[in-house]
Amino acid sequence: MPYIPHDAAETAAMLAAVGVERLDQLFDEIPPVLQAQDMALPEGLSEMALQRELEGRALANAPLRCFAGGGAYAHHIPAIVWEIAGRGEFYSAYTPYQAEASQGTLQLIYEYQSFITRLTGLEVSNASLYDGASGLAEACLMALRIQGGDKSILVPENLLPGWRRVLDSVLGLQNIRLVSVPYDRTTGTLILPADAGDAAALIILQSNALGLLEPVDALTDWAHAHGLLAIAVVNPLALALLKAPGVWGTQGADMAVGEGQPLGIPLSGGGPYFGFLACRKAQVRQLPGRLVAKTVDGQGREGFCLTLQAREQHIRRGKATSNICTNQGLMVTAATIHMAALGGHGLQQTAVLCHERAVRLRELLTGVPGVSLPYGGAFFHEFVVRLPHAAVAVRDALLGYGLLAGLPLSDWGMGEAGDLLVCTTELLEEADLLAYRGALTTVLETL
Repeated sequence: MPYIPHDAAETAAMLAAVGVERLDQLFDEIPPVLQAQDMALPEGLSEMALQRELEGRALANAPLRCFAGGGAYAHHIPAIVWEIAGRGEFYSAYTPYQAEASQGTLQLIYEYQSFITRLTGLEVSNASLYDGASGLAEACLMALRIQGGDKSILVPENLLPGWRRVLDSVLGLQNIRLVSVPYDRTTGTLILPADAGDAAALIILQSNALGLLEPVDALTDWAHAHGLLAIAVVNPLALALLKAPGVWGTQGADMAVGEGQPLGIPLSGGGPYFGFLACRKAQVRQLPGRLVAKTVDGQGREGFCLTLQAREQHIRRGKATSNICTNQGLMVTAATIHMAALGGHGLQQTAVLCHERAVRLRELLTGVPGVSLPYGGAFFHEFVVRLPHAAVAVRDALLGYGLLAGLPLSDWGMGEAGDLLVCTTELLEEADLLAYRGALTTVLETL
């Protein structure tokens, strides 16, 4: 296939569509000081000389201790995870949702589904989706199919903004109404409307964009009392510590969806990740994507196969339960190995470390003059601190101390200018937490 570049008119039209004037504006997340550097390599280098050149440039990258979260998290990934996932039979295997997928690939996906059902407390899991945000869109479409009619979806305003934009794109373009549910600016948690209106489902966050734990039992029961389905949006690692969605409230959530990145997937500049989606067995025929089942052949030997493939590849597009999801096979392979390597106890201990270090850091930071807590509710491993100066300026200053200090809520159009969302994981030790407090104290004294 020939490479045919876009001409000037086509390029200008695409830039206008995304709201920028110049191509280099698409790379504005790269600091100007780096963009200004000459990245050209000398010509005619040998392989050894090229390796030495690149090693020298890599030394200029100052490592940062990551206290940022907001939906993507820096966790330890055991070496065994990608050592196995990188083997040829997994790494370069043909797309694993095809009928000719190997028994090994099918068994791995079956094991993945089993792990997800154990974490969520629900009966059925599909074989993954693109990512958590598109997985939530799929869960909403699934709820609308189950409920029938021209209904809306209740969406919390304290949902991660990036996830809300995906819902606007996927559902909004299908003329599906998204009704925003406000959150209490004092507690940071959801305010339930007096009337559910014509909604098909309520999205319930655990945790929300502010890192806070919502009253999931009350929210689930409210949804069911008003004839709504309850869609749980959860962090899979937190489920090793918190109550499973399947037992929320009196009847449990109807679906659970989330981002699988915390399970052995590196940050990688935003992807590729994978989404998970689980539901009740009674709803399985509306579940998007693929399912792998265990069966026996004519001679009684166990084997694995794809089942209930109501996809646009197999039936009429209008009858398909999914048109946007796929099995992120390699990511699911890594996540399955990660969960198997850590086991239930290992996942729980990791979650405990994340929480304990968040509690400790919040204690340290609130001891810094001028720092306060805008929200006092329970949290897992993220929390908001309110700084006496703009959070953007403080974050940028802390980069000089080797700290990626967090996410300013103003970037999301939430909170006040001084609000900073801070996250801890098991990678951060006491020395890192003390270094953060010391650096923050110095920065606040000089701003």
